[in-house]
Amino acid sequence: MSELPSKNWEKIENPQEYGYSLEKLSEAEKYCREINSAAFMVVVDGKVLFEYGETARKFSCHSIRKSFLSALYGIYVKKGVINLNSTLGELGIDDGEPSLTEIEKQAEVSDLLKSRSGIYHVSNFQTPTSKSKIPERGSHKPGSFWYYNNWDFNVLGTIFNKLTGVDIFQAYKQEIADPLQMEDFTLEDCHYHEADEKSTHLAYVFRVTARDMARFGLLYLNKGKWKDKQIIPQSWVEESSKVYSHDEKGVGYGYMWWVASDGKLLPGIELGEGTIIAEGFRGHYILIIPEKNMVIVHRFNTYDLKEGEVTDEQFSKLIQIIFNSKK
Repeated sequence: MSELPSKNWEKIENPQEYGYSLEKLSEAEKYCREINSAAFMVVVDGKVLFEYGETARKFSCHSIRKSFLSALYGIYVKKGVINLNSTLGELGIDDGEPSLTEIEKQAEVSDLLKSRSGIYHVSNFQTPTSKSKIPERGSHKPGSFWYYNNWDFNVLGTIFNKLTGVDIFQAYKQEIADPLQMEDFTLEDCHYHEADEKSTHLAYVFRVTARDMARFGLLYLNKGKWKDKQIIPQSWVEESSKVYSHDEKGVGYGYMWWVASDGKLLPGIELGEGTIIAEGFRGHYILIIPEKNMVIVHRFNTYDLKEGEVTDEQFSKLIQIIFNSKK
């Protein structure tokens, strides 16, 4: 288990003592500038090895919101409030026209967590790329096919609020942010996003800092435990990190987490089994590497930079620079 930060992060003042070359770490800083990284943070053994950019600035975390919600599901499943085998029909879940069919209502909560609902209704907060790839309504039965589906993820938010009686953001603050002593998290930085799409299920949007995201990653690295308290059940961390599906590149998908499968997770780099990643639009990442006892966070300025992104390939190169800095 890693050491854990208290109110403030402890920094590794002398990386050489951990076997890292200062000269080679400086290459990471240079590459961060080259690819327009907004913030980059590497945590080893619970301490900050490397930090670049505005790690205390709040940006939308985009799709990383889904991994936050996955953690909350684990907590409330343990409490007995949420049953993963409940169907949408049993929960009274529907949507705007064209409303759900009886077959679609057979999808279970677990299907949505795996992004295998088979429901291809329009959804809010969907990227143009995802929207262009959406299958036809009724083309797959619930549980039979994987498609990275914002409808599933948004509906999970609706279900969470309905079954728990607690707002997602309040639950995140109470169950995760406060116990982890996140330095920057406030409820004012969270909101529900409604687009012009004809869906009643809203996206739940978080604005968070890199240093708070690193705490979340460290929580998962420690199998859900923070100091003397099991925040997320260890069984849930393990269950949600299993591979239930693969994308077209062979990358695994769990419960709203991307999971290393046969060494595949990010292009051109070996990260080891057990590695998981939460990824957001245009270059937001929380990468958890158990074999190296390491958490890596990357942010891209999606506010000031209206174009561009940090690609998976560029992020992989940045990680490799960090790996190569170890003597």
